[in-house]
Amino acid sequence: MERLKKWLLGRDLASLLILSLLILVVFPLVLEPFRLNLVGKYLTYGFVAIGLVMLWGYGGILSLGQGVFFGLGGYCMAMFLKLEASDPVSTKIQSTPGIPDFMDWNQITQLPLWWEPFRHLPVAIFAVVAVPMLLAFIVSYAMFKRRVGGVYFAIITQAVALVLSTLIIGQQGFTGGVNGITDLKTVLGWDIRTDSARSILYFVNAGLLIGSILLCRWIHASKLGTLLLAMRDKEDRVRFSGYDVSMFKVFVFCLAAGLSGIGGAMFALQVGFMSPSFVGIVPSIEMVIFAAVGGRLSLVGAVYGTLLVNFGKTYFSESFPDLWLFLMAALFMGVVMAFPNGLAGLYESHVVPWLKRRRVGAPPAAPAAASGKAVGSAGKAVASTGAL
Repeated sequence: MERLKKWLLGRDLASLLILSLLILVVFPLVLEPFRLNLVGKYLTYGFVAIGLVMLWGYGGILSLGQGVFFGLGGYCMAMFLKLEASDPVSTKIQSTPGIPDFMDWNQITQLPLWWEPFRHLPVAIFAVVAVPMLLAFIVSYAMFKRRVGGVYFAIITQAVALVLSTLIIGQQGFTGGVNGITDLKTVLGWDIRTDSARSILYFVNAGLLIGSILLCRWIHASKLGTLLLAMRDKEDRVRFSGYDVSMFKVFVFCLAAGLSGIGGAMFALQVGFMSPSFVGIVPSIEMVIFAAVGGRLSLVGAVYGTLLVNFGKTYFSESFPDLWLFLMAALFMGVVMAFPNGLAGLYESHVVPWLKRRRVGAPPAAPAAASGKAVGSAGKAVASTGAL
């Protein structure tokens, strides 16, 4: 047991183990199905938060448009689910059976060609990761090769979020418009609306999140992670050492986009719809807040920050419907101002030293006091010797 404890502490896996026990054991045992499904929804945002830790915390690149990739992954999965729910039998009352209802409402009589591949689940799963990463590659390659960064890159990601959300809303005949893609029912005939199905999806969601954290930890511990940290602190030195800094930035931006896409797909499965309200600027900034509250240098802290902010949002909106926006703003400003490094920084500065003192078993001031007394008595002895 002691050897296992040392192994966990040596690889900094104790915090991940505690998080895993919390979301895999404690929450399912304590919460009712409705609340557990809410936690599953919150965990889908955790994918975006850990992607922001890799991008912003380790790579030094702030993106205010991660909702774009979350929404793209969600729409790719929602398209498959909507096509399965729109079989000719279920849509026989439409003027054109076999197509999604919002297409029929907009007088579209044939399924668009770019919808056809999403009839197949493997294609949809591949697109969940590939489509966000492809868009991220196009945007980041064009920007980073021209050495555009900092606040300018953040503004560009906001512009991409605004353009894409406007495009989705404007093309309502193909995307469902402002309502999005709703009424998602089954996956290969399996009803995802029941409590048992949502519980299974919750555990799948939690497992993918823990796997994503392990992947990011592996990248962080590798040479690539060292280069990301060096690039964040002294980009010019890394460039003068012969490394192509722009491609490292492209890689970490695409990684964050792929993780966000997985979160969006799990959101569509867990909640049963996807709308453009998750693609715009406001949700993208909220996702940055999740990482800031949890700690932008901690993967596990980002998940805790996501849970805390969303728990606060749910509690305040239920208990104080007229004041919940102000209370959420106060929560965010209070945490960021009091703890600039988030909850993870608070843990490192207060909890870790306390645990070390408990492990040693003696207060840190005792040795210093003892040595001070020894030095004092030695000084008196020397003084008395000199007097003699």
